[in-house]
Order: sequence, then C-alpha cells, then structure tokens
Amino acid sequence: MTRRNCIKTLATTGLAVPMGHAMSLIFDQKTDRDIYLFSKHLQWLDYNEMAKAAKQMGFDGVDLTVRPKGHVLPENVERDLPKAIEAIHKAGLKTPLITTGITNTNEPYTEKIIKTASQLGIKYYRMGWLNYADDKSIPEQLDQYKNQFKQLEQMNQHYNIHGAYQNHAGDSVGASVWDIWYLIKDLNPQWLGCRFDVRHAMVEGMNSWKLGLKLLHTHIHSLDLKDFQWKKQEGKWIVENMPIGQGAVDFSVYFQLLKDLKLDAPITLHVEYALGGANQGATQITIPPEQVFDSITADLNNIKTFIKAD
Repeated sequence: MTRRNCIKTLATTGLAVPMGHAMSLIFDQKTDRDIYLFSKHLQWLDYNEMAKAAKQMGFDGVDLTVRPKGHVLPENVERDLPKAIEAIHKAGLKTPLITTGITNTNEPYTEKIIKTASQLGIKYYRMGWLNYADDKSIPEQLDQYKNQFKQLEQMNQHYNIHGAYQNHAGDSVGASVWDIWYLIKDLNPQWLGCRFDVRHAMVEGMNSWKLGLKLLHTHIHSLDLKDFQWKKQEGKWIVENMPIGQGAVDFSVYFQLLKDLKLDAPITLHVEYALGGANQGATQITIPPEQVFDSITADLNNIKTFIKAD
C-alpha cells in the first residue's frame, strides 16, 4: 500500500472507529505516565496524518524521528521540524522528546538539530549508536567516547536540552549498561544521560536488568518500551520481538521498580514485531492501515493496564 493510498483511506474513514476492534478498547482513564508513540512506525504517513493517527489511538504525544530516513531529515531540520511539531500540536499532542542519530558535536547537523529542537520546546533527544572497532582496545575507545559525551554535555547545557544514550542488545557500545555508566557517571544528568530500554536490558541480562536500572536511574529521563521472547530456530536461539505483554519482559516488576525508584520519565512505545513494514520504519506498508493501528492500540492499552495494576 502506497503512502498516497493510505492517506486516502484515512481521509475516507476519518480515523474513526473503523480502525478496528482494538480502537473500542482504548482506556478513557488517564494514566500517571505520559506514553508517546515512536514515529518510526508511522513513517508511511505525512506529519498531519501521523499526528491524527497517534491522537486517535490514545497517545499523549509523539517521539519524532529526526535522523537519516526519519520523519525529519537532519539536513532539513530547520525547515521541517517546526512543521512536524506544529502538526503534532495541532492534533492536541505533546512533543517533549525526539530520536536522533547524534553521537558527537562534530557531525554536520548536530548543532542545528539541538538548537532547533530546543527553540521548539523539546526537552530530550535520544542519541545515535556507537560501535566498537577491532583495532583498538575497549577501554581506549570508551575513553574516546567519554570525551565525545563531555562535549555533547556542554552543547546540551548551552541549548538547555537533555541528550540520552539508549542501552541496546548486541555487541555495540551500551549492550552492557556498564558501558553507559562509565560514559555518563561524571556528567551532569540534567544534560546527558541514558534512555533505558527494558527489552534490550533483559536480552543482555535476563536476571540482572534490575541492577542496571538501579545503577543508571539517576541519569534516566526517558524510557523506551517493547517486548520479546527467546525462540529456537534452526538449532540456534534468537530474539523475536513480540507485542507488549506476550513476551519475556515482566512489566509488573518493571513498573513497580520504576515507582520504587521514583522514576516518572515519559515512555515511548516501540512496535518492533512484524507489521507490514511499519515496524521497520517503511514509507510504504504491505498490510491494511487498520491492522497497524489495531496492533499499536492493543500495545498501548496493555501498557496502561500494567501501569494501573501498580
């Protein structure tokens, strides 16, 4: 389905109840945590239709992708970010945070993104990924990255905005949350910290993820949320992304720990399981829009159920 056909479908339905059964299950009650939709999953829609869809599904706001292949391209940030934010606000949604590819101050569009975002009232941005090279020791590379983070901290302070590095399963920087702790422990958490992802933390530390959250919590101002399960495929164990509540993440324990730590940071929902390309940030999807909306709405409702249970 092309972007044009999707928009035509949305205009015809008015983004109303025909989205499907899940739409009828939206909670009317407000939770004590704001929940944002990662705009990566609606990159097949323009700013206005994306914002309308997020509002109709029941989100408090949008975590906008401002990065290569995102909703807002870095080279167009000064022109397009204000347009995107205006569309989101027009739909009645909030925009306190964005997701970027920023890793250091020397990248071509770093300062433009940070400056423009700050001017538009955005308080938090997620950073991009850092990798380890094979020709240098890990401690040597961590010290290099620590210097990069220090420079970003200073730029963030200048523009009154917080940058956050996300923990991510795999073999890059931040797969082990102790990497992140080493990089940020001496920085002012007001300006640079961590965006904690419990799914990735559990993949790398099925039982120790709580220690990681406790370690980093003073530097956490935003949270990413998704679910997963372990699956054996062709004799090997792999990680399979799942809808919220259907995988291995113990959300009851997670939200209770957030409460115990008094960590009331905003939450961004990620929908990474197979969803016609919407899960991968596609600009065209291969399933009906209503199926995407139903799945995302069901995840949102499940998050609200876990929050209310605590």
